[in-house]
Amino acid sequence: MSIKHPLIQIQNSVHSLRRRTSQDSSQSVFYSDLLPWMSSTEPTDTSTTTECPTEAPPPSDPVGDPAGQVSPPEGRESPLPLDGRSRRMKARGSSTMPLLHRDTLSSSSERASRLQQEKHMLIEEVKAQKELVWILHKALEAAQLEKRTCAEFLAEEDEQQRLELLRHRERQAADLRGRLEETKMEAETLRASLADRDTRLTELEKKIRLLMEKNTAKQQVIMKLSDQVTSCLSDSSGSILNFQTHKQLQQQIENLKDDMEAYKTQNKFLNSEIYQLTKLWRKSSEQERSLMVKCAYLEATNCQVESRYLSVLRKLQDAKSLAPEQQEVVQKMIDDALRGELKSVMKLSADRDYDEYGFKIIPDYEVEDMKLLAKIQALEIRSHNLLHQDSVERPLLGRWAQYLAGRSGDDLCPSPELKVLLRGGVPREYRQRVWRWLVRTRTRTMWEHHPQRYNQVDPNSSPYPSTGNLLVILILCLQLCEKSQTSPHPASRQIQLDLHRTLTTNQNFSSPSSPALQQLRRILLAFSWQNPVVGYCQGLNRLAAIALLVLQNEEDAFWCLVAVVEVIMPQDYYTKNLVASQADQRVLKDFMAEKLPRLAAHFEGHGVDVSLITFNWFLVVFVESLPSDILLPVWDAFLYEGTKVIFRYALALFKYKEDDLLKIQDSVDIYQYLRFFTKTISDSRKLTTIAFNDMNPFPRRLLRNRRALHLVRLQGELRELEEQQKKFVTESAEQKDKELEMGSEDDDEL
Repeated sequence: MSIKHPLIQIQNSVHSLRRRTSQDSSQSVFYSDLLPWMSSTEPTDTSTTTECPTEAPPPSDPVGDPAGQVSPPEGRESPLPLDGRSRRMKARGSSTMPLLHRDTLSSSSERASRLQQEKHMLIEEVKAQKELVWILHKALEAAQLEKRTCAEFLAEEDEQQRLELLRHRERQAADLRGRLEETKMEAETLRASLADRDTRLTELEKKIRLLMEKNTAKQQVIMKLSDQVTSCLSDSSGSILNFQTHKQLQQQIENLKDDMEAYKTQNKFLNSEIYQLTKLWRKSSEQERSLMVKCAYLEATNCQVESRYLSVLRKLQDAKSLAPEQQEVVQKMIDDALRGELKSVMKLSADRDYDEYGFKIIPDYEVEDMKLLAKIQALEIRSHNLLHQDSVERPLLGRWAQYLAGRSGDDLCPSPELKVLLRGGVPREYRQRVWRWLVRTRTRTMWEHHPQRYNQVDPNSSPYPSTGNLLVILILCLQLCEKSQTSPHPASRQIQLDLHRTLTTNQNFSSPSSPALQQLRRILLAFSWQNPVVGYCQGLNRLAAIALLVLQNEEDAFWCLVAVVEVIMPQDYYTKNLVASQADQRVLKDFMAEKLPRLAAHFEGHGVDVSLITFNWFLVVFVESLPSDILLPVWDAFLYEGTKVIFRYALALFKYKEDDLLKIQDSVDIYQYLRFFTKTISDSRKLTTIAFNDMNPFPRRLLRNRRALHLVRLQGELRELEEQQKKFVTESAEQKDKELEMGSEDDDEL
């Protein structure tokens, strides 16, 4: 396996982390405008003075003041002499100073906590990158170990020693399964302990919230009392407060200060407890993450071992040099594997049998000989997903999030950057939004003139009514659903029959009472009224089903079907004679002769007509021919670039399996392999690279010219065929008339 791409991703991640750190440090600096007289009377905070970019102005020079006092800044009142009245004013002023100092301390503590959080985040990201490098090293070591194992197996000349080696590997696989189960049990134990700690943390947070509310209430009481004292001191009448009342207020203030100190001590204790719990929670989370990575690696390694084991069994099954006893042993081992002895390894949970769009992850093969191949394929897909899921999906999601940041669904515009992103695939989080924009762009003219086309149609007028008199149109229009009920379309019976044949491996369409089937029926009937030239063609149900699964809206799915049939695909692609579809098959054979000459010669030498397989690929754009994780990225590029993407991926599929196809020397076996080989492809990145890199150059003008050439030839052939049919019908009628005349003459003679 290659580690080139993960290393590049690590380098990019480190560069982005450095850049973000520099941005955060520039944004997190705060400025404090401390008063000069505050700096001379209050102690300065070390954390503030060391990190503020601008220093506070120095205090005033006490030498210039004859009284030895610090002169206040400009615009403020100078302090009064310390007589009886000035002492009261000094006490009032000093009560405001701790508030300012407390604000400065709180802002500095908030900044320090924010910097500490950023430091922890950076440390965690660096640890994650180190874990990724460790996983890649381990995967490389596993591949080298498998290579040595295969070499040892091939070096053994005696069949008995080979079987002994297979038994040894089976014991190793059993050991790996045991270790995997122990790791899973340990992970469950850690999850339980983590849940208990989260519960304790929630309870402590509730207690802290209550204490904070009490603290806030007491602070409000203190503020009210301070206001009362201030109002009494600032009374212009100069009346002296009752000494006893003043003493009581002072006592209450002292009591409240004592309570505040007690609450502060209690808050410090609770904060330390929360900090310790947070450290424990983070540590347990890191342990859980590392265990999950280790578990995934062990499971992927186990799947690879099992896949190699089954592949060896399959090769031994096909080998003709084995003795009858050895063949019986091999067949027994295969039967044990098919009966489900490895079920604990490859069985997925109920929610992982299907992907996020409802497609079944592991295909079902009806042919008995293909069940072993299906099991090998399931193990390979599982191993590939475990090892490459994070390294592929996370960077792709980040690039799309950066591109779509600040853009609405209608702000997207065609660009080379968008083209590259679409070729790599759209993440599920953004696919609905991007598809809606692609469909609206394709059908902008029709949609702007008929925005309610799906909900309104005139049953007796042309499919594109004039917008001159909107009142008349609204009176004459009927909803498509009501029209399909009152005046059934001639193709409604065929649509009803094809509904239950649509995406049978998808759980959204597997039940006859599924709401998706009724939505699909309404979409197909609406399109049959929308386009009477095409009406309905078998295959449109699959196109509409894919659109409905992704867009999750009937009207959007309807416009997507309109875009594919009427805009993207050539004219007459879905008409009765399918002329354009047949022309594309001839164009594909021309490209195969140029891009894949060995494979084209191999097919021609064995009399294999690939159009029997590829015709359905083009008609439904690979629906039910490719796994869903490959099919949807194909559609992402297809909706943007058009039919050229179908040719690219068709050639890429043959290139992907070219070596395997060249080994098959029987036409029947070739046809049987072509029926299912597209579902055995697990590396979508490799297939995309072949389609958009190895198949270059692929000019659109060349495709258009060849399509026009073969279309003219096909139309000429169809005209000749029609003439021959007419001639045959005429000759048959004349022959029948002669036979009738001969029969009448015989009747007369009798």
